[in-house]
Amino acid sequence: MTLAAVQTATARRSLAGRRTAFLRAACVTAFVIGLDQLTKRTIAAGIDPGQVKRLVPGIKLVHVRNAGVAFGFLSGGGAVVYVVTSAALVAIAGYLLARPQRPWLWLPSGMLIGGAISNLIDRIASGYVTDFIKLPHWPAFNVADMSITFGVIALLIVVEVGRGGKR
Repeated sequence: MTLAAVQTATARRSLAGRRTAFLRAACVTAFVIGLDQLTKRTIAAGIDPGQVKRLVPGIKLVHVRNAGVAFGFLSGGGAVVYVVTSAALVAIAGYLLARPQRPWLWLPSGMLIGGAISNLIDRIASGYVTDFIKLPHWPAFNVADMSITFGVIALLIVVEVGRGGKR
């Protein structure tokens, strides 16, 4: 096999790996957006704003309208919230674009992008995000928030494992 043939085969594998990573991240993103939007619509249809319903001991369903980001931070921040969210989306997508061959990077990328986009959809459509899961001594949150939180944890694990656990 010639050097050119080896380079062509390597380039094809690299492109296929890149496509696979992006497709997987897109599927996770779509799943998170779909599940988050479905649960928010279900809560909005069944629980009035401010109303509380006990789900199981220690977990309540509430209907909270959050105009800020996590825990109401930047509430009323307007354009700042959109800029911060957009910058985070660009950074995550750029990181995946630069490292699509990194094993499992597609999973936290899809979780983070899906959660951010789903909450952004709410902010654009209604000016607030619907939060509905309430734990004791913790602010209300939603599926997108869980996806972002677990996405950050998964991203740290993927990055650390990719480094071989070395500092």
